[in-house]
Amino acid sequence: MDNPPNTGPTFSRRRLLTGIAGAAAVGTLAGGLAGSSAAHAAGDGHGLRIVDRNENGGRLQYFRFATDAIEWDPAVNVLLPDGYHTSGKRYPVLYLLHGGNSDFRSFHMHDNIINLTAGRELIVVMPDASTGWYSNPVSTNSGPRNWETFHMAQLLPWIEQNFRTFPEYNGRAVAGFSMGGFGALKYAAKYYGHFCSVSSHSGPASLRRDAGLVVHWANATSAALDLGGGTVYGAPLWDEARVTADNPMERLPSYHNKRVFLAAGTSPDPINWFDYVNETQVLAGQREFRAALGGAGIPHEWHELPGGHFFRHEMFVQDLNGMLGRLRRAG
Repeated sequence: MDNPPNTGPTFSRRRLLTGIAGAAAVGTLAGGLAGSSAAHAAGDGHGLRIVDRNENGGRLQYFRFATDAIEWDPAVNVLLPDGYHTSGKRYPVLYLLHGGNSDFRSFHMHDNIINLTAGRELIVVMPDASTGWYSNPVSTNSGPRNWETFHMAQLLPWIEQNFRTFPEYNGRAVAGFSMGGFGALKYAAKYYGHFCSVSSHSGPASLRRDAGLVVHWANATSAALDLGGGTVYGAPLWDEARVTADNPMERLPSYHNKRVFLAAGTSPDPINWFDYVNETQVLAGQREFRAALGGAGIPHEWHELPGGHFFRHEMFVQDLNGMLGRLRRAG
């Protein structure tokens, strides 16, 4: 549930994109972290080949990969904690997922993620997902777009190979905004043993309500912005097994023993059609999901706040405090 489709071309522009964090990376290869005995330059592996990078010794690291899972070369920003290069510590990891019609740079360019996480002992991983709804689609006319495979089978183990993390349940959290909030709920349920904390900021939590409005929205936006007319869930007939597998409302037992955080707006702008439809549907779905969690005896934290469909920094900071309380501490 995100921005309206961009009517301009996206594929060629995004394939050539290097990103803000990687703009100075041409020719800056494996030497970036070599100055610290506690770190090393990241390498290929897990089906990923690095084609562009910037390991400049600062907190924000940038990598772009060639992978058979995605036709073009997706990227990731990895935000390291202060002192990472010299501490020798291992750190918990937050996988932070962007919304639709956006990319891996979103939280850096628009949401001040560097300052929001300053002083926190946490690695933040922010990957590309296009408008692919964190899924392997039913159909695509734009080559492979297997975002779930890229994130879960390739990127996650690559991060754990190349950074000092805790590769365990209590060492990982997942959170996201809008489409990314849905992706966080989906990944936390489908990959139960991977994440001890899940957070959805204005993300859909119910795919089938209102005659499947969120499924229709996922199909329409993915077709326009990622799949060249293909769809995530199939059209006109859905792949019902995929919808069930991805639907938080149908995966309630998978949220046991996790920290669950939900936030949504209560007053979207009625003049802005996309804001109003997005957040109205998000709020209704989160309320349905919360009621189901409560009925199942699953603890969760929820917030309803004034305003519409946007990433609330104050809620993210509050969420971050809760995550760090649940995650294994750096050391």
